[in-house]
Amino acid sequence: MSEITRRGLLARTAAVPALLSAAPGTAQAGGEDGFWTEIAAEYEVPREVIQLENGNWGAMPRPVQAAYLETVARVNRDTSYYARRGMGQDLANARARLAETLGVPDDEIAFTRNATEALKVLIGGYNRLTPGDAVLYADLDYDSMQDSMKRLALREGAEAVRIALPEPATRSALIDAYAEAFARHPRIRLALLTHVSHRTGLALPVREIVALARERDIDVIVDAAHSWRQLDFSLKDLDCDFVGLNGHKWLTAPLGVGLLHIRKSALPRIDHDLATPPDGPDAIAERVHTGTLNAAAFLSTGAALDFETRLGLQRKSARLRALRDRWVSQTRGIANVEILTPEEPGLCGAITSFRLAGRVSMADNELIARRLLERHRIFTVARDGVDRGACVRVTPGLFNTMEEMDALVAAVTDIASSGAG
Repeated sequence: MSEITRRGLLARTAAVPALLSAAPGTAQAGGEDGFWTEIAAEYEVPREVIQLENGNWGAMPRPVQAAYLETVARVNRDTSYYARRGMGQDLANARARLAETLGVPDDEIAFTRNATEALKVLIGGYNRLTPGDAVLYADLDYDSMQDSMKRLALREGAEAVRIALPEPATRSALIDAYAEAFARHPRIRLALLTHVSHRTGLALPVREIVALARERDIDVIVDAAHSWRQLDFSLKDLDCDFVGLNGHKWLTAPLGVGLLHIRKSALPRIDHDLATPPDGPDAIAERVHTGTLNAAAFLSTGAALDFETRLGLQRKSARLRALRDRWVSQTRGIANVEILTPEEPGLCGAITSFRLAGRVSMADNELIARRLLERHRIFTVARDGVDRGACVRVTPGLFNTMEEMDALVAAVTDIASSGAG
């Protein structure tokens, strides 16, 4: 833990609740920059690079890390004495609080280890397909979920339909892309929607697409791995039946926290897990059975929510978008630089990818990411799978500064002018 002991970490975080509860006053006295400087100090991050690859998982702020270490210590110390006498209720309480945050009843969510696991439960357990039906997914969907849709179609004798989303995108063009696919393939029974793409950061108008799907009796599974707590929304805003979410990305809960949502009325469309009793209750918990989990991670979600509550989700989302806008607004005018997310409200959050004109291979973009790191100490990641070509993904976090975004602009300008060679 970079020479930070658990006791030292707890001591350093003791004053954080007071700091955060005084956030509005801090902002007025020192301005937003001063407030976010204080928040950035609550993250332990590498200082030898500018870390702009925060999409893999999110760093826990020190108060969350401290709570997690305390919980790990208790679970390790008390083992089954705690597990068999009180941990079940504590986990239920943690789940209930998360459900309240999501805006759904607590019997409509279950813990998983990540969004991928939740989405595999939904796709693998979907039972409405018949031979000759079709499933739909897009180029910007997560690789494992595309593969899951292909395997589902193969298993059920259905057709797997893949579309490429428009680039550059607009809200109307995205809705039209799905509407046209639904019309062109009338036997589509299931569609996968990624709320925020891990490839480019594009945010879909999920609610509108779900409404179109319902008109045709098409079920929709939503991948909210990156959108939850990066964007300001509840599940009611999406009006969807099936969702997989991550807690260890933008909520910055410990690694290994995911959530599964199934609307109660839609439960019959997802099969029970094989490891559940045939005569068991018809509940969401019967759809996922992982075995022993890292309970301490789930029990620490309350600390993550506490930290975020004191920030305010709207304020947090606005800060992330401001960091993104800082570099994107300056980079759009650079010759040969293509920005892959639009400015239209609601179509992006913190994540945005770029590519150099004509540089569409994965090798090209891995080279660009390497140049950013080696020449400018800026860490990003290359992403492939986009139909129009690979790209470099930039994902700021709450500890990043506007000056670091400016450094990225200078670096991209340098690389674009030199052709990334």
